[in-house]
Amino acid sequence: MPDDLRSPIKHYLVLHRIDPEQGTRRFYSLMIERDLFGTVRLVRNWGRIGTNGQEKVEEFAGDLEAGQTLEKIAAAKRQRGYRDL
Repeated sequence: MPDDLRSPIKHYLVLHRIDPEQGTRRFYSLMIERDLFGTVRLVRNWGRIGTNGQEKVEEFAGDLEAGQTLEKIAAAKRQRGYRDL
């Protein structure tokens, strides 16, 4: 069995935005995983630091599409002031 099918987590990225002047303490995490049926999923989780936040899951045909979407979302978040953790 290839290594990429053994590990359910393909890619994981955590961003945060902390602005004491505005009282902002937020996180945004992105994770590409493969479920038990081999479906590639992009799991997004966001909210205030210290909470569970909200979650959204999208399914993709393959790793490439999920990776491109992850990078596009991460770039947009970085433009809004989020930094890599």
